[in-house]
Amino acid sequence: MNKLFGIALFLAGLMLAVGAGANFRYFEASRDVNVAIVADDNELIDLTPLQPYVYLNNGKMTVEISSNHPDYPGYGAGLSPDTIYVFEEMFEVSNELWENEGGDYPICVTIKADEGVKLFTGSYDNPTAGPSDQIKFTVYHNDPVKVGMIFNTTGMDLGSEQIQIDINAEAGACQQ
Repeated sequence: MNKLFGIALFLAGLMLAVGAGANFRYFEASRDVNVAIVADDNELIDLTPLQPYVYLNNGKMTVEISSNHPDYPGYGAGLSPDTIYVFEEMFEVSNELWENEGGDYPICVTIKADEGVKLFTGSYDNPTAGPSDQIKFTVYHNDPVKVGMIFNTTGMDLGSEQIQIDINAEAGACQQ
């Protein structure tokens, strides 16, 4: 009888130990996460319009080639059909906003555009990167990179087209 009582006591202790230990095997807690989404002119990289077709709209860079451009209302209807337009130096990317204590603080920038638009850095006849729908380049402190755009309207219908350009920046030089 003592053996049975001892085994029952051992099992009860084991169940208590396992049950108490289960509370520490899984832990879930809600925590606040704060992420600042800021306008292009407040980020760690700086996007600066260089052409009249590019402007900052509530802190977001906008390319507007139409009669709706706020700085040139009613001037020009847009791009002609079945043509290719090359715009050098539409905007520049810099990292002047980084704290600089004598270091270069390189930033790897990747820019991707929707179909119908090609991107490049440097001049059109001697590009450093591109022309392609996705380019990657390194921006060093005090050495902004100018980005050009190629618009190809071949086969497009008349009317408005809206495209998206995604810009991604990561600390460090781009790996080839």
